[in-house]
Amino acid sequence: MKATFCTRREFCALFVFLTVFVLISVLRHMDILEFQPKFNSTIIMPRVSTHAKMIRSFCTFQPLSPEDALEERLILDSTAWPETPLLPAPISLQQTSDPAHSTFTILPGRKGGQWHVGDQLEVMIQTSDFQGRPKKSGGDFLLASLHNRKLEAGVAGQVVDHLNGSYSAVFSLLWEGYAQVEVILVHPGEAISVLNRLNREQPDRMYLNSLFRSGSLSETTLCNACLRPTQQPLCNYTDLRTGEPWFCYKPKSLSCDARITHSRAGYKQKVLNANENKLFQSGVNLKVYIRASGPSSVSVLPQREGQLKEKSSTVTSGPSGYYYQGVWRALGGTTVREFNSSAISQCLKGKKVHMYGDSTIRQWFEFFDATLPGLKEFDLHSPTRSGPFMSLDYVNNILMTYRCHGPPIHYDPISTRELRYIANELDDLVGGPNTVVVFGIWAHFGSFPTEIYIRRLQSIRRAVVRLLDRAPGTLVFIRTANPNAMTLYMTMNYSDWYTLQCDKVLRAIFKGLKVHLIDAWEMVLAHHLPHDLHPPPPIIRNMMNYLLSYICPHNGG
Repeated sequence: MKATFCTRREFCALFVFLTVFVLISVLRHMDILEFQPKFNSTIIMPRVSTHAKMIRSFCTFQPLSPEDALEERLILDSTAWPETPLLPAPISLQQTSDPAHSTFTILPGRKGGQWHVGDQLEVMIQTSDFQGRPKKSGGDFLLASLHNRKLEAGVAGQVVDHLNGSYSAVFSLLWEGYAQVEVILVHPGEAISVLNRLNREQPDRMYLNSLFRSGSLSETTLCNACLRPTQQPLCNYTDLRTGEPWFCYKPKSLSCDARITHSRAGYKQKVLNANENKLFQSGVNLKVYIRASGPSSVSVLPQREGQLKEKSSTVTSGPSGYYYQGVWRALGGTTVREFNSSAISQCLKGKKVHMYGDSTIRQWFEFFDATLPGLKEFDLHSPTRSGPFMSLDYVNNILMTYRCHGPPIHYDPISTRELRYIANELDDLVGGPNTVVVFGIWAHFGSFPTEIYIRRLQSIRRAVVRLLDRAPGTLVFIRTANPNAMTLYMTMNYSDWYTLQCDKVLRAIFKGLKVHLIDAWEMVLAHHLPHDLHPPPPIIRNMMNYLLSYICPHNGG
């Protein structure tokens, strides 16, 4: 955009002087810099500061309305994790939760020693430290599930923290026969405290950069919404429409307009000290199973005649669905049907399907591309990971597209011309009964303060509301987050705890809207296959059946 300049020299000089005076006064008073211009510009950072307030404030947040600010505060309060007692420095494992010394116990049923379909199974988990002493505080991150491998049945359990070292896991009994309890310690509470601190103090630990080029001259600089203040000028790429902040250090010899790509540049290797590393040891205290102190399974009898559905006093809501014979059965919303390639083509006939998000959404696009014989990808000469992609089925009049979400995104080089924010893409859609919108955005936000993720989703929600207002027949689907395989590197940036926090925020933001959630969290947790950022084909096929059952509730085959 072009700026409108003053025509009288004296007035311009006075205006510039007053502007600079006010800016310097504000900076000296606040000792922080938070610029929110609405157009690309170069911002001069006047000095380096080590003031604590500055260090906490080097992330830039888009401004909020009073309503959104209140919502943000309520969400932060509702997702706050229980604090754990401070450990002495240097950290010792001795007082932290040890899965090898912790146990779970299946509690007796309300009607004696028998369980029937429709009952609730409750398990008590007692955590202990590495010296075998029962823990007296909560804050550990536990996952629980119930399985029958022979029946390919499974359901996620709900874990309740009693804040005294003990936890309850509650399961709905939904099939007859054998049911095996599994409990995993993902992180001890002390590790959660470290992960929380990392997001406050090192939100820039994933290195993202941009290439700037003009003729034969090129430079690469770091970019982020959280750039540490230096004496180096900044290029401001705040999105004009959404207000989403993004900055790059200005190249020494090139202008901000010379930026051509965005890419991942690695990650900070040493974000923990040697003692903190002890809290994230595979096979010791990082995603390790907890053993049973007695039987670890129950035998479930058929539902009794006239039996009322049992309600737990420990949890207030049940699972969203479960697996039986390898097929996902939703417990609300719609009946899930199985779709072969022919049925998928019939279901999507005459429809435009637009997908936006990270690689877990790209995985859905790839499923359709591989499954539908009539769907042919149009070669846009796009990078294989970031897209954008477009496929067409001329016979059935199906258009399918995928586009990655805007920064932060940890992909290999993407043209800056292809960096789009989901909210802007939704605003550019006409919508209607033959338009299907699918998005999922979470995996690349784990290393940032939760406020950045909340504000991104609030922006997308406003666009969804606008889309449904002008085209009420549009179908909108949101893929939730899912548990992941954990290594030390994955934990520092993509921990299941970060994922869980994002999942809670997403559900809160879109609650009450006319959108459909594909519950990837429970669909991965309830399945017997290992957790993976990109779930294996059997889980993806179930997700697609779930999606298609909403689009075409009376089809299938």
